[in-house]
Amino acid sequence: MAALLELDNVEARYGPVKVLHGVSLAVEDGQIAAVLGANGAGKTTTLRAVSGTVRRTGTIRFAGKALGRTGPDGAARAGIAHVPEGRGTFAELTVWENLRLGAYSRRRVPKDDYRRVLEYFPWIDGRRHQQAGTLSGGEQQMLALARAFMQRPRLLLLDEPSLGLAPVLVTEIFRIIQELNQHEGLTVLVVEQNAHIALQLAQTATVLEVGRVALSGPSAELEQDESIRRSYLGY
Repeated sequence: MAALLELDNVEARYGPVKVLHGVSLAVEDGQIAAVLGANGAGKTTTLRAVSGTVRRTGTIRFAGKALGRTGPDGAARAGIAHVPEGRGTFAELTVWENLRLGAYSRRRVPKDDYRRVLEYFPWIDGRRHQQAGTLSGGEQQMLALARAFMQRPRLLLLDEPSLGLAPVLVTEIFRIIQELNQHEGLTVLVVEQNAHIALQLAQTATVLEVGRVALSGPSAELEQDESIRRSYLGY
């Protein structure tokens, strides 16, 4: 299967501080891939490099085309949706207004798309007029996922979707992510501090260490290697 996303020797910086030092990885079309590592390893910056929200060099190809200097709007139009850490819902807007904003890059949104979103997130229908800021943390994370799905992306970038959530909500969110992958063919690149649950979800994983790729391979192999778990994954 061909790679949908390819990073080749990508470097990224914030001002004078270089955070990524030649990161290379590939995500196959239809795959769920995880990026793991300790705090400060460069996981979030890797996603930002793909979505064009950080200064970067090197080559990033999406669906066979170089993204070049594409910014966030260009990445969205290309078919990349980014759910950042902290969810990023618009607190003063209603749930339904947040959902509609997810389709801002599309000229026309079929009504069927709203129906499909409600199939995965049925609770939204009864909360459509509620302010997003009054939702629970888990509901806000689900709304962020639903809003990204309204973009109808080929690639979903997820940054720490389990952060601050109770285990039962984490299980539900990862179940929905898996369903979107299996039923909609959505390719997912997820950054996750919880290495165990990420490896259960993903087919492949890349471990970053201080902005460099330390390990990369099938998730099952990384999860079964005790020395890798102790040295890089923290469990």
